[in-house]
Amino acid sequence: MIGEAEEATRIASADAGLSSRLLMALLLVAGFSCCAAMAMPQVHIVAYCGDLGYGAARGAQMLSLMLFLGILSRVGSGFLADAIGATATLLIGSFMQGVALVLYLFFDGLTSLYVVSGIFGLFQGGIVPMYAVICRELLPPREAGARIGLVVSATIFGMAFGGYFSGVIFDLTLSYQMAFLAGVLWNVLNLAVVGWLYWRRTKLSPALGILRSA
Repeated sequence: MIGEAEEATRIASADAGLSSRLLMALLLVAGFSCCAAMAMPQVHIVAYCGDLGYGAARGAQMLSLMLFLGILSRVGSGFLADAIGATATLLIGSFMQGVALVLYLFFDGLTSLYVVSGIFGLFQGGIVPMYAVICRELLPPREAGARIGLVVSATIFGMAFGGYFSGVIFDLTLSYQMAFLAGVLWNVLNLAVVGWLYWRRTKLSPALGILRSA
């Protein structure tokens, strides 16, 4: 069984055309950047609502909403990954998280913040688990535990950094607009890495399939 799993992983890795070191570097950057972006609403939404005059209780409700929908997102992303693959699911989640972060820049009404927080929660929860699935698909099974641990650690560091850095930006500018913009930029980096990885896999897989059947 282990031999079969290793062979399947070897073939999938060859299809992607990536070395394990390059793949790990990409996943570490993607994991850090997505969670640096993700931290802005999760860490600061309560303070943001207080800053807008809505009160901390409203912000806590929005935080509860995004975390609850994050549970649904985490389960739903698993079903979606079974249908279209982990990389495509990660790309969709990253894109929609970026959309939600951009919406925070333009809408600060009470109702709109509930809606945007719901959109954010509905997609952000399924992002991190996809890194573990991609590791399992493309990296040797004997190394999966350590590699997944490293990637998940990168997401944790990204979350810590994003929450702290957003606070620093607010202290310097006295506005959360620049903090949200920084989150958008971190998400753009994540989207670029994940998009390239998805493009790489979809570009090379058909060509290698033709070569194997020839």
